[in-house]
Amino acid sequence: LFGEKMMKTEKIKEIAVRSGAYEVGLIDTGDLVFHDEIRKICEGNSCRNYNASWACPPAVGTLEECRERVARYGRMLLFTACYPLGSSFDFNGMITAMKEFKKVSDQLHANVEPVLSDFLILSNEGCGRCKKCTYPDAPCRFPDMLHHSIEGYGFIVSELAKLAGVRYHNGENTVTYFGGLLF
Repeated sequence: LFGEKMMKTEKIKEIAVRSGAYEVGLIDTGDLVFHDEIRKICEGNSCRNYNASWACPPAVGTLEECRERVARYGRMLLFTACYPLGSSFDFNGMITAMKEFKKVSDQLHANVEPVLSDFLILSNEGCGRCKKCTYPDAPCRFPDMLHHSIEGYGFIVSELAKLAGVRYHNGENTVTYFGGLLF
């Protein structure tokens, strides 16, 4: 049974890399720390997704509800993608890279679906799938493809990177985005 789990985990890592992940690392969900202060940052709405997206708080639920949802899984595969920027102030490059990372998350979703019967993908910031999110007036148009915000769950991404053994910084004039596959 242990060997079977290891083989499945290795296959999932391979799938993540094939889906466009730059680096991957495993974290036991029991080691994850949920931070109230990150949720307070969300409430400050600097990203303009708070109370405006099904992928972000408060739509993802309370921190306790996020903790309970995560506890249903044993592991998180932290995955990253790294993108070059014209300079450290290349905001348009960051936006383009964020959209590209959403494609990596979508590809990972499609590629793990045949392998995992139950999983949850967390991605960076809001969803971005629709021009205007239906939240809070109507249900999500694509609930099966909704990837909640990794930060919206109260995670400090640099802390996750350390736990997973992946780099948080990948050099000058780059941006690295993070996601989590819970399984």
